[in-house]
Amino acid sequence: MNLSAPFVRRPVGTVLLTLWIALAGIAAFFNLPVASLPQVDFPVISVSASLPGASPQTMASSVATPLERRLATIAGVNEVTSRSSSGSARVTLQFDLNRNIDAAAREVQAAINASRADLPSTLRSNPTYRKANPSAAPVIIPALTSDTRTPGQIYDAVSNIVQQKIARCPASATSNSAAARSRRCAWS
Repeated sequence: MNLSAPFVRRPVGTVLLTLWIALAGIAAFFNLPVASLPQVDFPVISVSASLPGASPQTMASSVATPLERRLATIAGVNEVTSRSSSGSARVTLQFDLNRNIDAAAREVQAAINASRADLPSTLRSNPTYRKANPSAAPVIIPALTSDTRTPGQIYDAVSNIVQQKIARCPASATSNSAAARSRRCAWS
C-alpha cells in the first residue's frame, strides 16, 4: 500500500487536513515567546596589570604579551583581546557559553601565578582579575553639568528627580516599540 494513496482518494479531506495544519502552525507561531534581547551571560574575565610610568609599548611587550601567552592556554577560551596604555594593561578573555565562570576564574588565577616569572620584576603586585558580564553594561551613561549649580546640588537633583523617574520606567526589552516606551516614560 502506498502512503499517499488515501490522500489521493480523498482530496477534500486532504485539503481540510492541510488547512488545519497550516492554521495550527500560524496560531502556534504567534504564541511563541520571543525575547527581543535574550538573556545570555557570556563568561568573561578581565585581567589587569599596572606598571606606573611604563609606556604603552612596554606594557604591550613586557606585560600583556606574557599574560596573553599563559591565559590563551586555558581550555574553553574563545577570544583573547588586550589593551595597553600608559602604565596599565588589560587582557580580556571570553569563554565558551557552557563554561563555568568560577572554574575559569580558578584557572585564570593559576595562569596569572604561572606567568609571574615572565613578567618584569618591576611589576610590584600580581595582575588582578575580575569576572565581568558584557551584557550587563549600561546602554547609556548620562552626564550632567551646570553653570549655576554646584556638583552637590546636581547630585541631589539626580538622586531625587532623575533616578526616581528612571526607576519607574518599564524595562526597555518588554515593550514593542520605541514610541511606546517614550510614551510610558514621559519626563513630565
